[in-house]
Formats: sequence, C-alpha cells, structure tokens
Amino acid sequence: MIWSDEFNTNGLPDTTKWGYDVGGNGWGNNELEYYTKADTSNAVVRDGKLLIIAKKENKEHNTFTSARLVTKGKGDWRYGRIEVSAKLPIAKGTWPAIWMLPTDWKYGGWPASGEIDIMENVGFMPDTVFGSVHTKSFNHVIHTQKTKGFYLNDADKTFHVYAVEWNKDRIDFFVDAHPYFSFSNTGKGFAEWPFDQKFHLILNVAMGGNWGGMRGMDETLKQAVMEVDYVRVFQQ
Repeated sequence: MIWSDEFNTNGLPDTTKWGYDVGGNGWGNNELEYYTKADTSNAVVRDGKLLIIAKKENKEHNTFTSARLVTKGKGDWRYGRIEVSAKLPIAKGTWPAIWMLPTDWKYGGWPASGEIDIMENVGFMPDTVFGSVHTKSFNHVIHTQKTKGFYLNDADKTFHVYAVEWNKDRIDFFVDAHPYFSFSNTGKGFAEWPFDQKFHLILNVAMGGNWGGMRGMDETLKQAVMEVDYVRVFQQ
C-alpha cells in the first residue's frame, strides 16, 4: 500500500491528501450542483467515514451544493490497484462517482488523455453500478465507450469495495472480489490506450445532468450522501 486515507480524524478532509474542484454551470453534463471548497456541510469526516453531501440549496444559480474531492498533486499514480469502500446515495437524479482523470493531460483535452470510471451509479437504475473507460477512440460522445454494469441491489444499504487493477496491459474492474469488466491495451497508440500516464482520484456526488437526470429528479429530495470508509492504493 503506497497511499491511503482511513478517515479517522473528524472535520474537513485531510488537506495533505485532498483538494477540491470548485464551481457549477453544469460541468459539461448539464448537472445541477455547485461544488464547494472546504465546507463541512458538503464534505466532512465523521466517525471514521468521509461524507460527501449533496444538499438542495441554491448557489450561483445551481439547485444543489455538493463536493468533488480530488487527489491531484497529492496522490497521482501510474498503474496499481485503487480501491474505495463506499455506500452510495440512490434516489431519482443522483449520480455518485468514484473515478480518475489524467494529471498532466499529455495527449490533449478530454477524452484524448483518458478517463477511468471505477464506479458510477445513476439513481434511476438503483440496482446497477458501472465501470467504464473513455479515450479518443472510445467515448460516450461518439457512443463507443467501453463500459459494463454490475448488478448490485444494496449499494445504498451496505459498503462495497469498488476497485480497479491497472497495469500496462489492461485495466480490470471489481466490485468486492468480483471481476466484471476488463479493458485491454490494443497496442495501437494513445487514441485507444492513453493509460500510460499518471492519473488522480476523484470522489463526488453529482445531481441530475445528461445521465443522472435522464429520467428526471426526485423533487422532494433534500440531500444525498455518499459515505466512504477508506481509500487505498497499492502498487507491485
């Protein structure tokens, strides 16, 4: 294990391990949240868990506030096993995610430099979590993304470990001990495999948006909370 956060100190997340993406205006997906910085009403460590809280409150013309925590500059890795133990919020319109973006964007802007989605869930599909990759050749804008769902009917009731094992040949996706999706290096260059660079981890709860809000929103929803028990990164 080369990096971890067990979330054992109450208060704001550890600033030596986590930074924030801040702002609103849809994030390219027509989302409804404004991501705040260092605000315990949206991201707080309490009783051994990190809570990422999306709250219904208008800010900067956005319907919700939330948090998007990033390890960029504090935890950047090329290859390894990245695992996150989490319990998800599931309601119509929620879109929690555990994912990775390139730190240096060597091959250009999204999607050319890649994206690894360790776990995504949309609340209108409460019994499924998804693992995906996005590259220049394979991405959702051109309907070629490489993705697979995993049936999980209690993601909002219990903690599960969402993980990838990533090496120079492939990326394998897991829920708990179950491998369910693999993406291999074709050897055809960065357009298909940009995953030879350092990536960092992102934890967030989005609300609505092109995918999360595809079936509408639960208008009675006041808040949605993703609980994270730990984050652990291993390398051989």
